[in-house]
Amino acid sequence: MFSSRKIERATHDSIAFRYLAANTHPDHDTIANFRRRFLPQFEAIFVQVLLLAREMKLVKLGHIALDGTKVKANASKHKALSYAHAKKIEAQLTLEVSALTAQAEATDQTPVAEGMDIPAEIARRETRLKALAAAKAKIEERAQARFELEQAEYQQKQGNRQAQRDSGKKPRGREPKPPVPGPRDKDQVNLTDEESRIMPVSGGGFEQCYNAQASVDTATMLVVSTHMTQATNDKQQVEPALSKLSALPGELGKVTDLLGDTGYFGGNNVKACIAHDIRPLLAVARDHHHPSVFDRFAADAPAPETDDPVTLMKHQLTTQSGRALYALRKQTVEPVFGIIKQVMGLRQFSMRGLDKVAGEWTLATLAWNKKRMNVLRMAR
Repeated sequence: MFSSRKIERATHDSIAFRYLAANTHPDHDTIANFRRRFLPQFEAIFVQVLLLAREMKLVKLGHIALDGTKVKANASKHKALSYAHAKKIEAQLTLEVSALTAQAEATDQTPVAEGMDIPAEIARRETRLKALAAAKAKIEERAQARFELEQAEYQQKQGNRQAQRDSGKKPRGREPKPPVPGPRDKDQVNLTDEESRIMPVSGGGFEQCYNAQASVDTATMLVVSTHMTQATNDKQQVEPALSKLSALPGELGKVTDLLGDTGYFGGNNVKACIAHDIRPLLAVARDHHHPSVFDRFAADAPAPETDDPVTLMKHQLTTQSGRALYALRKQTVEPVFGIIKQVMGLRQFSMRGLDKVAGEWTLATLAWNKKRMNVLRMAR
């Protein structure tokens, strides 16, 4: 139950809630403020619950499936302001302020329209101009960060191609195009929750969302770490996930394998897993549906004689053991997301801002872990 008003009402109507609340009835504002105030502490409690699961012999880390899901922000996509529209409205308001100022100076000769308060109209437009300037500055700041990232990627690609030339090989593919600095006309900022982003969602279309990430233990379907990102894709989310996993207490065990779909594949991500002493199984391409029986049971090809971690991982994904291990990913993490969103009802965040939304996601996955631990305990 996510609504503080519904929780307050349940302390009157539900015996279970009356018991948990010690027969008191906290006001919904108190409940909402408590959750908002102690969001950072829930991350420590999340780890404590995992340690409790370990003491109950319900979890021991090994194979971890990583995935992300888009969750709607507490903001409408129709409140997003594009850079092009901001410039258009800014020009219009500037002209209107100039016209109103001129009319105010000529009030002795020209009568003012009935009901018009020129100072109030000017003040209203100047306030909107300040808001537009702040929105444009935010878009320009994001554009600069994007340019720096794209520039680093461009230089890396150029360096790789030059290294191929130096070794006597001809680089394949087209020459990479240098990135263009500055904001683009379609760059946007949301006026309700500026830290959320427009993202494509399953089923088609776009929504104002956050990208919620979770690392799930394949043996128990318990979520062992979470983080939140504004990025639309998952390409840059392996290292944050590895940092979270490496920070877990040693009593929980050692992560041996990280399973991820094609959205996580990249040479740097493979090397990051190796650096953390974790074997990566990141899909390079989508698998074909309904492979033939001969393909499914074909003997493993000999391992390539190379030290390149990407080549070795690609080979591992073609082996019988690699395919069987990677198959655990889809049946592990995606049901967790489905239950949290469709059964538990987390289809939209209540709070705004990246840090608060991250805390809300931690709280939701903590609730899932408690429910899952009860199932695992009853099944023993």
